[in-house]
Amino acid sequence: MARRRKTLSQNFLHHPAAVQRLVRAAALPPDALVVEPGAGEGVLTRALAGRVRRVVAYEIDPALAARLPDRLRAHPNVRTVRGDFLRARAPREPFAVVGNIPYARTSDIVRWCLGAPALTSATLLTQLEYARKRTGGYGRWSLLTVRTWPEYAWRQGARVGRECFTPVPRTDSAVLRLERRAAPLLPPERLADYREFVDHGFTGVGGSLAATLARRYRTRRVRAAFHRLGMDAAAPVGAVPPEQWLRVFTELTG
Repeated sequence: MARRRKTLSQNFLHHPAAVQRLVRAAALPPDALVVEPGAGEGVLTRALAGRVRRVVAYEIDPALAARLPDRLRAHPNVRTVRGDFLRARAPREPFAVVGNIPYARTSDIVRWCLGAPALTSATLLTQLEYARKRTGGYGRWSLLTVRTWPEYAWRQGARVGRECFTPVPRTDSAVLRLERRAAPLLPPERLADYREFVDHGFTGVGGSLAATLARRYRTRRVRAAFHRLGMDAAAPVGAVPPEQWLRVFTELTG
């Protein structure tokens, strides 16, 4: 069992206050449909079941999945699924994802959430470092965050100490919240152009964002745009906040 837990990157959240903190951060309405990746021993599942209309709980570990139905017998609004969440078909109706997810699968689970058309939000307990990197916590922003910013707000929530898990991991965790915006910050027909613009900017040719963009647009035009926006033309690509990417995109592409 210990070897399987290590292979699957399983760290079970056992601290009641931390469980409730994660559920509160999800801000779920009573009629919500929630999908939980990695139900484990069902501790978070039970807390979710007491708050929302329906929970679909996935568990890839065969031994844990086999025990879940008995552990959740008192909650008829929970459906347990033995299998890999990443292979699941996303619901067509609006739904939220809430989970204490395996560290080793964090990036894949986040991408699954971003690719689900009906997703309203994802509230995930991740490694602290991952949450900080995705939300500008180190003064730098990731390509994925900037690329999806017009459609999703990314926020880091409460920190959860490593002592709240069994087995105890090497690092603390944090709540990472992704929330689909009610309306994109750009017209839908411009989103693909924006993503391509960001992909080009993150190539980092020339060191700064302005230098990279000057390879596509006239240097004088780029400098003038940065000056009008009050942006630092020497700022490295990763140090430019998502809001400024949006402004410079609009300025240079009309």
